[in-house]
Amino acid sequence: MPSHDIIVVGASAGGLEAVSGFLGQLRPDLPAAIFVVIHITPAATSVLPRILNRVSGLRVMQASDGQVIERGTVYVAPPNHHLLVKAGYVGVVLGPRENRHRPAIDPLFRTAARIYGARVIGIALSGSGDDGVAGLRAIHDRGGLTIAQDPADAAHPDLPRNAIEFAAIDYTTPIDRLGPLVVDLVGEPAPWSPPPPSALAKESRLAEGDLATIEDERKVGAPSAFSCPDCGGVLWEIEGGDALRFRCRVGHSYSADALADEQDATLEKALWAALRALEENASLARRMAARARGRGLATIAQRFIDRADEAQANADAIHTMVGRFGSPAHAPAGD
Repeated sequence: MPSHDIIVVGASAGGLEAVSGFLGQLRPDLPAAIFVVIHITPAATSVLPRILNRVSGLRVMQASDGQVIERGTVYVAPPNHHLLVKAGYVGVVLGPRENRHRPAIDPLFRTAARIYGARVIGIALSGSGDDGVAGLRAIHDRGGLTIAQDPADAAHPDLPRNAIEFAAIDYTTPIDRLGPLVVDLVGEPAPWSPPPPSALAKESRLAEGDLATIEDERKVGAPSAFSCPDCGGVLWEIEGGDALRFRCRVGHSYSADALADEQDATLEKALWAALRALEENASLARRMAARARGRGLATIAQRFIDRADEAQANADAIHTMVGRFGSPAHAPAGD
């Protein structure tokens, strides 16, 4: 009977410290392969493998597409690419963003659940948001084990807290006890896995940008009233336990919270653009009023002054509104 030999780990803010603490507790002869996604800036040059190699007795490397999965090895997602688990090898793809991220945690967890079922241990560590929660649910539904860092122990507790609330977590533990727990679980035999549902397979293929799946009209949910912030397409509503998710035709995926955050960001950009346009309109009207006044055209000058005052009043109202979405540091360059 196979053991729990596929370990998938997801983290966001505060995740480097958490992952380092976990890997530092593991021996080089661990009979399992570990896959790690930490949210990082897409344009960054990843130094995660070098950092983690300093603290881990396991071999840590940046994942590359087509690598054969080997026990005792840690595979780290590269910047701006999803890390996926295939049947015996690693997948690295430039697929659609999920939950505003690439790499995202959900594609890793979901593909591991689909291929390896009950052999998978899914772990959610420190982070903001809820990327990874749906993937943990998929691992649980396929008979795998799920672990969340104790939120009280996490630098950023949102991710483990959301996992505990929505993903049917089997174990909750602080980092300093996570390594021994995982070692014990790896040594246990994995039970039989129920067949993967068709929706899980379809979502796994969408993460890769699979054209046949994109063209398949049998979507994984029902059409919603919302559009995709990434591409403008219709978002399909997916029910998964107590969590609500959305996915568009080409594969962009959002939890309800991530969609709300992205809508806020889009609205903030629109408000800054409107503010700039109104400020420019007021400035132009003042200039035209000055020119008209210089030519002795008092009536026309007053008309431009009234226009400038109206534009400035609207700009002031938007400036007050945009302050609710963030500080002026989020304003477009040049403001």
